[in-house]
Formats: sequence, C-alpha cells, structure tokens
Amino acid sequence: MVANKSKRLGGNQMRTLGTIACVITLGLLLMGCGTKYQEMGFTGGVAAEQITKDTYRIVARGNGNTRSTTIQDYALLKAAETTKDAGATHFVIISAADATTAATVVVPGTSTTTFSGNTAYTTRSAGYVDNIIKPGQDVHIRVLKLAAGQQMPGAYSADEIIQFIGPRVKRD
Repeated sequence: MVANKSKRLGGNQMRTLGTIACVITLGLLLMGCGTKYQEMGFTGGVAAEQITKDTYRIVARGNGNTRSTTIQDYALLKAAETTKDAGATHFVIISAADATTAATVVVPGTSTTTFSGNTAYTTRSAGYVDNIIKPGQDVHIRVLKLAAGQQMPGAYSADEIIQFIGPRVKRD
C-alpha cells in the first residue's frame, strides 16, 4: 500500500527551494514597477534618433506594468526635449504607430514522487499562465523654430509639453 505523507525537506531540497524563491523575487522586483522615464534599457525607456536635419524618430517602450498613457507621455516629453536640444521651439507629429507587444508565458506545474520503503512522498507545484502586454509608441516628429506668438496648426510647444507632462513622469 502506498501512502501520501508529508516529509521534512533535506538540504538539497531546501537549497533548490531557496534558489527558486530568489529567482521569483528577482522577477517580481524587475517586473513589479512600471518603466521609469529613462534612456532605453532592459525594462524599456525612451530614445530619440535623428533621421534628417529636422526630423526625429522617438521610440518609447514600457514593461508589463506600464500603462499605455504613460508611454504616450514619455514619447511626447522626449519629443519636446529633443526639440529644445535641436534649438527649436515647436514640433509636429508626422506619424505615430502603436508598438505594443503581447506575450503569453506558460509555466507548467510539476509533480515529483519519491519512495522510501513502502511510503511514497509526492510534492506538487501548480503551473500558471500569464499574459504580458508591453506598451510601445513610435513617433516621427519634425522640429520647428517659430517666432514668439507665431502659431502653426498641429504644432506642439516644446516648453508647454515640458511644463505640463514633465512633472508627472517617474524618473530615476
């Protein structure tokens, strides 16, 4: 007859559980926070690439805990900062594309049975499925140098974007 009883874990099993706990904790630390406004990196960020003398591509990416509106703010703020760095005052959006990605992570459950004499010990772990959506935005802008008070339809003031969006973004 085989009985299902619990058993104390040995040294190797405790080390294995400790390693698993560390990996899970590290994953939660990396994934637990939304992407900050930063240069493009492992967890996302923003970047500007010059295309022509007055045209730039702004790329903004977030991790699975970043809201799409946050990434839109990052793209606009980077566009405004890029405009100022280029010596211009305003920018127009030439094109914008949603660059959001989605992935499904499936971690299977496990079941391990060991026998000791007439007794069987079974350890089980449940599997899980996680859907991860990483927001992204690609924007092409043209920078403009407008005189004080001059207006252009569809043009964003770099100073106003920095004034209103700048304070609400998370930075390092």
